[in-house]
Amino acid sequence: MAVYKKFETSAVNADIKLLGPIIAKWEGGYVNDPLDNGGATNMGITLNTWKHVGYDKNGDGKIDEKDIKLLSKDDFQYVLRKYWDKWRADEIKNQSIANILVDWYWGSGKWGIIIPQRILNVTQDGIVGAKTIAAINNSNQKELFDKIFTARVKFLNDIVKNNPSQKRFINGWMNRLNDFKFKE
Repeated sequence: MAVYKKFETSAVNADIKLLGPIIAKWEGGYVNDPLDNGGATNMGITLNTWKHVGYDKNGDGKIDEKDIKLLSKDDFQYVLRKYWDKWRADEIKNQSIANILVDWYWGSGKWGIIIPQRILNVTQDGIVGAKTIAAINNSNQKELFDKIFTARVKFLNDIVKNNPSQKRFINGWMNRLNDFKFKE
């Protein structure tokens, strides 16, 4: 009688290494567009975000626009990890879902958590806990992706509706969002 070993397989969770290049593709170098609410930005990292990191890159005693100009790819990876970890994306089973959620948080702050929590019908507190992760992983992944995508389109259009000066950015925002596709 042959004895067969049973190999347990576990689902592979999302991987930050697969998201980094997508976000980096859409983020350029240093810009300080007066109409961009983010202000001084480099690789998608705003001055406000960098102040939360708390690192004075040039050692002049203040964290300012000069520090933003000095950001490196390592700094980008460091900040991206903070956003990824805030979403607890290592615990999300589907890479497409993790990607679109972390990118929304990256681009829009707390709304990139609160609105998906509303979609998931969990507490909308901007804190990703076990219930939020369970709701994500127990959802129909394609339907959830589509709901998130649709909500983000509405969110972006609402930005322009509420502040018409932002209209000049909508095509870029939509091109970026359209780069996120669902995969099993």
